[in-house]
Amino acid sequence: MTAPPPLIRLGQLGQSPWLDFITRDLLTSGALRRMIEQDGLRGMTTNPTIFEKAVGGSDLYDVDIRELLERGLDPAGIFETIAVADVRRACDQFHPLHEATGGADGFVSLEVSPELAYDTAETLRAARRLWAAVDRPNVMIKIPGTREGLPAIEGALSEGININVTLLFSVERYQEVIEAYLRGVERSPRAASVASFFVSRVDTKLDPKLDKDMRGTIAIANAVVAYGVFEQAFSGPRWAKLAKNGARVQRPLWASTSTKDPAYSDVHYVESLVAPHTVNTLPPETFAAYKDHGAPRVTIREALPVAKARLEALARLGIDLGQVTRELEAEGVAKFATSYKQLLEVVGQKAAALAARA
Repeated sequence: MTAPPPLIRLGQLGQSPWLDFITRDLLTSGALRRMIEQDGLRGMTTNPTIFEKAVGGSDLYDVDIRELLERGLDPAGIFETIAVADVRRACDQFHPLHEATGGADGFVSLEVSPELAYDTAETLRAARRLWAAVDRPNVMIKIPGTREGLPAIEGALSEGININVTLLFSVERYQEVIEAYLRGVERSPRAASVASFFVSRVDTKLDPKLDKDMRGTIAIANAVVAYGVFEQAFSGPRWAKLAKNGARVQRPLWASTSTKDPAYSDVHYVESLVAPHTVNTLPPETFAAYKDHGAPRVTIREALPVAKARLEALARLGIDLGQVTRELEAEGVAKFATSYKQLLEVVGQKAAALAARA
């Protein structure tokens, strides 16, 4: 019997491959639909950096920008309208999968402005607005998992808004996110959620400080320990009661899984983190690489003792992983905020150029 293709096999093992990418031609050319139907694609994530490249790197949005400018929208309003339209179209293409899986998969994520990452009230208001604007049952609103984001996450979930908690780097913060999720679904079990745990950026930051034997291992160890926390949290009487009321587990989503160091395999951050009840969101080049030569096996549970030992060895070197992950969170928020500002500048420049040619 011929083995199923790697991405299909991921789904059979309980991990949903999602695409960390969006652009208008992907949605209109039929390419996205083919990836869903033929490659086992089960969801999509977006962020300000992705939209910056999509809008700034093509003329596909120029007609929309001109029309929205004539309606009097500013660059922020133009971008949000474009993003909502693209995400809505993607949601519609994933809708059959969402229905076929009973609402378990087929989600598309849209992020609140990263400039709101430290403002609880404004984040919650933005999440409500985007949820209503997209108006699709399979949209997820992305909220950064900052300390200030936690109450907004809980509040949105309690209102039945699907949430993708993004920019998680530490196991400790992840535990706080799980608690926010549980409190939210205790008030309303309708909402779906994933917790986006970022992987490769940890190695990018730490590898220069480590010897050869430890390089490329800490990010995966950190994620493996987080998975152990997930399995423990979504068991026992508290969760059993919620599950009986219709709540779903908040799946870990492995993000930042492209390989930054050419010394490592191009599927380094995918192969080691195959696990049931998880998602891996892959940028296009990693998606293509795994489709070509992935070899999925579930090894994450037996990797847990080694992962804990790796993190203990890191601590013995005097490296405070907690401090590292706090820095990564701040850097991640700043990076997305910069992309958002650059995106608005691109939209503004395009709008001005289009107006001048009118």
